[in-house]
Amino acid sequence: MELTVKIFIYIHAIAGGVGLIAGLAALIAKKGSVIHKKSGVFFNYGMGISALLSLIIAKMPHHENVFLFLIGIFTIYMLLVGTRALNFKKNDDVKNIRLDKIISGTMLFAAVCMVILGIKLQQQHQAGFVLYLFFGLLSAYMAGRDFRFYKSPLLWRKKWLSNHIGKMVGAYIASVTAFLVAALRFTSISIWIIPTIIGTIYIIYWNRKTTPKKKEIVA
Repeated sequence: MELTVKIFIYIHAIAGGVGLIAGLAALIAKKGSVIHKKSGVFFNYGMGISALLSLIIAKMPHHENVFLFLIGIFTIYMLLVGTRALNFKKNDDVKNIRLDKIISGTMLFAAVCMVILGIKLQQQHQAGFVLYLFFGLLSAYMAGRDFRFYKSPLLWRKKWLSNHIGKMVGAYIASVTAFLVAALRFTSISIWIIPTIIGTIYIIYWNRKTTPKKKEIVA
C-alpha cells in the first residue's frame, strides 16, 4: 500500500510541476496566442492529474488530509468551469448546461462542508478553522455566481472571457498554495491567503481590461 502511495505522490508531484510551469507560461503569454493556448492545455492536464491524485492520496491510510482533499476538489472545479467557459463565447454553442450546473453544485456542496468543518474546529478551539471558513465562503461565493451566470444567457457573451480567466487563475492560485504548503512545508495561515489576494488583484485587472463596452455587446 505504501509503495502505491509513493508512486501516486511522485506522479502527483511531476504532473503538478508541469502544471505550475505551464500555468505560469499561460499567464505571461499574450492571451489567445498559440503559446497561451498550448500552455493552457498542458496546465489543464498537468493540474487535472495532480488534483485527481491528491483526492486519492488525501484518503490513503496515514496520509489523510481533509483540507487538501477539499482543495483538490476546488482546483478541479476551477479547471472544469474555466475550460468550459470557452463554450459560452457564442450563445449558440451552449445547448445544455446541465453538466456545468452539476460541477458548480458539487463545488457548492464541498464549500458547505468546508464551512461546517471550520465552525466545528472553531468551537473545539483548534487551529486552522480560519482556512476552512475562508476557502469555504470563497468557494460558495464563486459557485453562487456560476448559477447566476447560467440563468442569464445575455451574460454568456459578455462574461465568458472574464469567467475563463478568473477560474483558470483561481486554479493556478490553488495549485501554488497547495505546493507551498504540501511540498515546501509552509504552514503559516498567510501562505494560504497571500496567493489568493495576489491572484484576486490579477483577476480584477483582467476583468476590467476584457469587459466589453455596451456598444461592443450590442454589436
